[in-house]
Amino acid sequence: MAALTSVSLSFHISNLQTRTNYRQLPIIRASSASASAMPSHESSLSSTSSESTVLTSPVVPFVEPSKTPQNGLVRFVQNTESTVERAIFDFRFLAFLAIGGSLAGSLLCFLNGCIYIIDAYKVYWTSCVKGIHTGQMVLRLVEAIDVYLAGTVMFIFGMGLYGLFITDVSADGSPTADRALKHSSLFGMFALKERPQWMKISSLDELKTKVGHVIVMILLVKMFERSKMVPIATGTDLLSYSVCIFLSSASLYILHALHKSE
Repeated sequence: MAALTSVSLSFHISNLQTRTNYRQLPIIRASSASASAMPSHESSLSSTSSESTVLTSPVVPFVEPSKTPQNGLVRFVQNTESTVERAIFDFRFLAFLAIGGSLAGSLLCFLNGCIYIIDAYKVYWTSCVKGIHTGQMVLRLVEAIDVYLAGTVMFIFGMGLYGLFITDVSADGSPTADRALKHSSLFGMFALKERPQWMKISSLDELKTKVGHVIVMILLVKMFERSKMVPIATGTDLLSYSVCIFLSSASLYILHALHKSE
């Protein structure tokens, strides 16, 4: 009899516990639903309680996603593309060949011009001693001017290529940031405060324009040199000579007008 009584009591107690647990479930749901309607001080309390529940929740370990073959293929394609672009962009250093050749040719032109000047002095003193002036001295000077202009063209071309393809200094940058101006002087003299205007080349079209202006000057000097060697015997020769002078003056005026518009 006592055994049956204890079994019935334990069954009754377990039934009560299950009922109480079942009755608490709607209360928890109702509390979570009415949390938005609570005042601020009550919501803070509920937030602290929810934080405590979050803190006590088990931590889920981070699982690194597996490296699929597709991601490796995309990475390989991107690396290959960047390598090809960098190799193509590094071909700009081939401009050093043109820069070195232009500067070396400019040096030769300047030296050759000095030789023409020395020859002009020799012709002048020889003609003074003999008393015969043939005009060869003027031709030597004109040839010197022609060669100097050619050297100037090559020098401008070399500097323009360096400014366009090699250096990272902007043409309109501040003089303090220009590395070329630092300690650039001749034994402490002729120090530049900023780059000259002809050295400020920002595009290939501007470089071609500057070189074209100097080439036109070379052609004009060549025309003057040839005109000194052509004899004028008839009126047609004189008319042709006058037309050449007019065309030369017109070309200089057009160049000046184009430069002024820029």
